[in-house]
Amino acid sequence: MLSVLTVPAFQDNYLWLIHDGTRAAVVDPGDATPILDALAAHGLSLAAILLTHHHADHVGGVPQLLMRFNVPVFGPRQEVISGVTYPLQQGDNVDVPGLNLRFEVLDVPGHTRGHIAYYSPEQSWLFCGDTLFAGGCGRLFEGTPEQMAESLGKLAALPDDVKVFCAHEYTLSNLRFAQEVEPGNEALRVRMTQEQAKRDKGEPTVPSTIALEKATNPFLRYREPAIADRLLATGNISSKEPIAVFAALRQWKNSYR
Repeated sequence: MLSVLTVPAFQDNYLWLIHDGTRAAVVDPGDATPILDALAAHGLSLAAILLTHHHADHVGGVPQLLMRFNVPVFGPRQEVISGVTYPLQQGDNVDVPGLNLRFEVLDVPGHTRGHIAYYSPEQSWLFCGDTLFAGGCGRLFEGTPEQMAESLGKLAALPDDVKVFCAHEYTLSNLRFAQEVEPGNEALRVRMTQEQAKRDKGEPTVPSTIALEKATNPFLRYREPAIADRLLATGNISSKEPIAVFAALRQWKNSYR
């Protein structure tokens, strides 16, 4: 039986430890210390490292972990990341060493040019780094609106029950923006109440599900007429062309407080 441990790091990162009670794989270890502490606390040995993209808060802990554990490092083929021993791209599969776990690799550029995600159909798990967030999506640091919209569409096409393990606790901020964009969305109102209750108790809001994201995440719902109408009314767009709507949404979110 496999489980996923949530390991908080920095101000709002989540690092993920997938384990069977003995061995573990870590996803996006931006900081080695909390991972080493979690391994020790749960009596686990590290078997593999999986990376989604090159940003320091996702890869910064890799050198220290490799000083302690001689393990394979999986990462995106299209990005230069020190320590990666198995570069991956769309269509590749990962049989995680030491664990009964296989991932399909998805190319999801937008946040960075070579960003990848790891999807397990058997477990219904998606580890998507900074591409899809609970209620939002990553900033377009290196990619284009067209790339990000296509990447998010690829993730939205996964089964509804897939659990979405993103890498940051941005949910409440994202949902406040979503309510600004789509104030008439009842599912969004309900979700905001539920997620606020989790945070009030100090609980993470992640993972979410693909179904929940499709019902409440404006970056998956940018084709909804109500969202385009809202952006027209606020002067953020002059055209309802879908990619123009998506680009305007992302631009608005960049400055939204």
